[in-house]
Amino acid sequence: MPMPLDGILVLELNRVAPGSLCTMMLGDMGADVIRLETPAAAGAAKSFTARDDEPWTLSEFANRNKRSLALNLKDPRGRQVLHALAARADVVVEGFRPNVTVRLGADYATLSGINPRLVYCSLSGFGPDGPYRDRAGHDLNYLALAGVLGQLGAAGVAPPIPLNLIADYAGASLHGVIGILLALLARAQTGRGQHVDVSYLDTAFALLMAVPGVREALIGGAPVRRGENVFAGQHPYYAVYPTLDGRWLSVGCMEPWLWDNFCDAVGRPDLKPARMRREDFSSPPSAQQCAAKRELEALMRTRTLEDWLARLAAADVCIGEVNDLAGAFADPQLRHRGMLVPRDDDRVPGAMQPGIAIKLSETPGRIRSAPPRTGADTHAVLRDLGYGDADIAALRADGVV
Repeated sequence: MPMPLDGILVLELNRVAPGSLCTMMLGDMGADVIRLETPAAAGAAKSFTARDDEPWTLSEFANRNKRSLALNLKDPRGRQVLHALAARADVVVEGFRPNVTVRLGADYATLSGINPRLVYCSLSGFGPDGPYRDRAGHDLNYLALAGVLGQLGAAGVAPPIPLNLIADYAGASLHGVIGILLALLARAQTGRGQHVDVSYLDTAFALLMAVPGVREALIGGAPVRRGENVFAGQHPYYAVYPTLDGRWLSVGCMEPWLWDNFCDAVGRPDLKPARMRREDFSSPPSAQQCAAKRELEALMRTRTLEDWLARLAAADVCIGEVNDLAGAFADPQLRHRGMLVPRDDDRVPGAMQPGIAIKLSETPGRIRSAPPRTGADTHAVLRDLGYGDADIAALRADGVV
């Protein structure tokens, strides 16, 4: 069966997981992804110098559906190999700070000069220009600067730190994939590639604009203070409640009719007037809503989570148990949707991995191979470029590959 990106060659020049997830998604959809990694003789090839048999390496799912080429780009002969690959490639994804690729002869100007059809995607913290371009950063820092942390949690306490899903993955990884696919579509019309510039900070800020109160501030509305946003968990219809057995139930009944259904289902129709108001998007809960939330916190503690789920099953409401990892791994919906699949890797018998979240009816993605050991495909890739066995042996002896 054909796959959407059959015939697309992707080169990954990257040392951090968001870039790896970006190229993995392309690989899941059929692209031939070659991950360029530093040979052991030239420096650590894995994050934290993990061995191939350590959990850090064995749990790395973001390198599935890839080949691994060990290549020292600090050596001129390594750069020759890169340039030969770039001449054939469709896409390059790099995740270095600005100017690192220039020193390695792997920048957009150099590689697009070799191959004008090349789509070159840069994933960087702050972009290649501006006052922050040379700063280091992680997901937490980008969320802080973008104003995301400043909207999380209740006022007067430290903002909760979310998992590194926003700037790293929803931001850089997914925007990188989208930018690459857009550039490939444009190339089909113009015949030329282009530079796709994705900044972690930019994408975190763009995602923040999905919050209604924040959007309104852009057009002159009052700034939204932390804890007053409708998604902060302070309003009764959008909150998490503890149950009798120490578990938690999420309630997301923002629409008035869903809230009314919920109040009826839990036997408290008197709480219906605490439903969502338009002004709740950017204001703290009313006294009536605060009282309703306290009433529900006490009520939810009178039954177990399973009791509440059974009672609410037939009601048209937005609720869900707060799963721990074991619960998520066993969740019947995730299982049904193929989001937990066996990992075909003799190093970890019986292990599972995440499935493919994008389901295409005619050209679905496939998991074709486990993450490769560093340099596992070096010989095959070089032979395909025309290098003989003696040449490869000499490059290996010198630590170039």
